[in-house]
Amino acid sequence: MRLYGITGWKNAGKTGLVERLVTEITGRGLTVSTVKHAHHSFDVDQPGRDSHRHRTAGATEVLLASGARWALMHELRGAEEPALDDLLTRLSPVDLVLIEGYKHARHPKIEAWRAETGHPLIAPGDSSIRAVAADAPLDLDRPVFELDDTSAIADFILREVGL
Repeated sequence: MRLYGITGWKNAGKTGLVERLVTEITGRGLTVSTVKHAHHSFDVDQPGRDSHRHRTAGATEVLLASGARWALMHELRGAEEPALDDLLTRLSPVDLVLIEGYKHARHPKIEAWRAETGHPLIAPGDSSIRAVAADAPLDLDRPVFELDDTSAIADFILREVGL
């Protein structure tokens, strides 16, 4: 599978950019999946639901299925967080996987950056960041796109991965 990442600091616009890219790229007839790294605990389940009851009873995995979708929840129960490469093996084949977060992984990435956050750019010290999508002009040694120029960013990513 072809991979491309969107990285950046908190509130840099990563999720909005990924959302727009999924819409843009699937609109071109390609299949896309996403992986989102969360630095905090999260839960896709709700207390009181049967699946939640299964997990709290001690199940390692709970697969919830309906006619519209299915979801597999895996409890780590103190085990180490799986590596990105291990998680990618669980995805069904698609044309492109967009990865949000995972700043330190070595796959190619675009950095989302907003001036108002006050965070420094990651790109100057990271060769895996191939371009920056920013809300202000930048002078860098790699392409810089307007943060909202989804079409141009999608063109760049698809060229980079050979699609």
